[in-house]
Amino acid sequence: MATALSREDVVRRSGERTSYRFGSPLRKSQRVAGYLFVLPTFALFLAFVLWPILYTAYLSLTSWGGFGAPRFVNFDNYSRMLHDPVARRALIVTLVLTGVTTAILTFLGLVTAVLVNVIWPKVGVVVRTILFIPGIVSFVVSAVLWKLIYDPNIGTLNRLLGAIGLDSLQHPWLADHKTVLPAIVVVTVWGGLGFNMLIYSAGLQSIDPNLYEAAAMDGANTVQQFRHITVPSLRIVTGLIVSLGLLNGFKAFDVIFVMTGGGPNHGSEVLGTYLYSLAFGTTSGSIPQLGYASAFSVVTMVLCTLAVIAQLWLTRRADR
Repeated sequence: MATALSREDVVRRSGERTSYRFGSPLRKSQRVAGYLFVLPTFALFLAFVLWPILYTAYLSLTSWGGFGAPRFVNFDNYSRMLHDPVARRALIVTLVLTGVTTAILTFLGLVTAVLVNVIWPKVGVVVRTILFIPGIVSFVVSAVLWKLIYDPNIGTLNRLLGAIGLDSLQHPWLADHKTVLPAIVVVTVWGGLGFNMLIYSAGLQSIDPNLYEAAAMDGANTVQQFRHITVPSLRIVTGLIVSLGLLNGFKAFDVIFVMTGGGPNHGSEVLGTYLYSLAFGTTSGSIPQLGYASAFSVVTMVLCTLAVIAQLWLTRRADR
């Protein structure tokens, strides 16, 4: 007849089984194998991600033109950044473009996804394909195409305005302070709308249809269902899209560099284009300012880090 085990015997035996399970040679070999599999990726991460970040942070504390030894200047580059009117302009333009494009892409992505998946399901595949095509085109190619469209002499936009009798609206869109930023926003939204719509479409598939049926039985109309069911159910997706929009905005470079190069007169200058011009000597004569440019890289990295923190905060808040 089996005897009852005391509590001490149960704890001792469970401890023996645990130590045997996790301390056996098989488990150790598995851990070693796991470390060996991770080692190449970790080595690449150290060589091509962590080391460049640390070296850039070091260069941001130096004055260096690419030749000779860097001269340590402490935080002078950051102090100079605060008093540099072009740097302040680039930061403001970066924040404005990031905020405007993120808000527009988030709103239009959600509305378009609802229209395509709920209201116009029969033409959903066609509309999704048309809207997603710009997202798979390189931003450099898109920038070249839109630069031709905005061209004041041979551009499609001015020709179209002239053809329909709106000659008074013809304009040098990329050469005017008042229109250059809206023109860039249009290109950014055109290229990113399809991607956001696709993410929202995937999120809509996870919403329980019974919620809409119950709301309809309670007398809720389409707008009320959208406000009280669709939007709250997509909070995590919205947080992801917002964070991606912030990241893309803070590190914006290719579209602006190809279309305007930061002009006219720094009217579309962002941190990325100003950083490039400093690092490769296209401003302040022909002398590269790698130390000062590295300070802008650090600021951009900090802004991107804040965007990631915002995503984590929004995701955690949405889970509550």
